[in-house]
Amino acid sequence: MIWGLAVLAGAYAVAVARLSRRDADWPAGRSLAWYAGLATAAAATFGHHHDFRAHMSAHLLLGMAAPLLLVLGRPVTLTLRALPVGPARRVSRVLRTPALRMVTHPVTAAVLDAGGLWLLYTTDLYAQALARPWLHTLVQAHMLLAGGLLTAAVIGRDPAPHRPGPIVRGAVFLAFVAAHGILAKHLYGYPPPGVPAGEAAAGAQIMYYGGDLLHLVVIVLFFRQCFAPTRQRRPWRLVSVAPAGESRGDAA
Repeated sequence: MIWGLAVLAGAYAVAVARLSRRDADWPAGRSLAWYAGLATAAAATFGHHHDFRAHMSAHLLLGMAAPLLLVLGRPVTLTLRALPVGPARRVSRVLRTPALRMVTHPVTAAVLDAGGLWLLYTTDLYAQALARPWLHTLVQAHMLLAGGLLTAAVIGRDPAPHRPGPIVRGAVFLAFVAAHGILAKHLYGYPPPGVPAGEAAAGAQIMYYGGDLLHLVVIVLFFRQCFAPTRQRRPWRLVSVAPAGESRGDAA
């Protein structure tokens, strides 16, 4: 998991450096968000997760806080701007494929995220993950990826040719918030197998109240996008032809 995060950190730095060599600006705030997201994800992978309270804190960091920061880093936009025209156009074609359209749809992302959490905490998967390091790493990777897909589907500003309108995105996210809250209440009374009742109750409270706080951040950003001036919500372009072999992505 840590090695994967390190690769993402290096790739982002290389892309920003490539833009800098072409005298193309890349907002420092996006880089700061990206590296803060990676640091948050890395922090969530450490610690004694046999304690359900520590595990649930890590869940909030890895599945919600880190994805939010990473999405604000706009990695797809950076990739399209940094690549030469040919590879950037190939990436653009991939973004338009039906398979990627299905995976990045808010409904799919919400099912992967909420469904994964219900499966983890209402079966013996949580206990199995604690006993098997490889499975624990897989669960962590799923949390990060599913959280990233959902966050990008709801408030992402990267190029996405098939992103639904705000009504669909908002409705799906509210449904996810409800599913997350119901699961937290369920865990309060029905702990996962092997988790003491006291730990489960405390972990459920962390999940419920911490989750609400992070959900509120996403909702604020969502409405900020919805009510942004029209000129800030102009249609995006995947790739435009740039002179001298340079590439361009989303102009925003």
